[in-house]
Amino acid sequence: MPKVTMIHHVNVQTSNRQRTQEWYEQVLGAEFLDRGPARNERQLQLRIGSGEMHFTEMSESMPVLGHFAVEVDNWEATLARLDALGVSYARSGARRVEPTSSGADSRYGLREDTGQYYTYIHDPDGNMIELVYHPLGLEDAAGNPVAVGHNAPGLRWRQSPGAVSNV
Repeated sequence: MPKVTMIHHVNVQTSNRQRTQEWYEQVLGAEFLDRGPARNERQLQLRIGSGEMHFTEMSESMPVLGHFAVEVDNWEATLARLDALGVSYARSGARRVEPTSSGADSRYGLREDTGQYYTYIHDPDGNMIELVYHPLGLEDAAGNPVAVGHNAPGLRWRQSPGAVSNV
């Protein structure tokens, strides 16, 4: 059976493309992906870390289901940035506290089984985002340290020449 090597992108809805782009750039350091006029008109595409987020503008609100998670490289700096921007975050983003979490601060938790810190934020359309930080680094299933990590420098999807029509 073929093996999935990575998640290429996640697509979520938005009610305001410009507001969404500005929020993701400011809060998560997203980078706009210019895919040509036709694609840009149809969808907002941003790079976050080594993955992509695609946003489809919807005229009517749809219920937000589930969440997606991103790994951050510095927990204290991330929380300080959220505080400076006035972005609310909470350990119980899904309206519940994980049974495997601890910590005195209700704004974030620490998973005892993995040692990872986590918190939840919401984008302007209510999409829930989990921020995760592994203070001891990442390792594979065998316990070996992973040198590349989720945000490997230079890891990018490359567009094949001629794949985007500028019409």
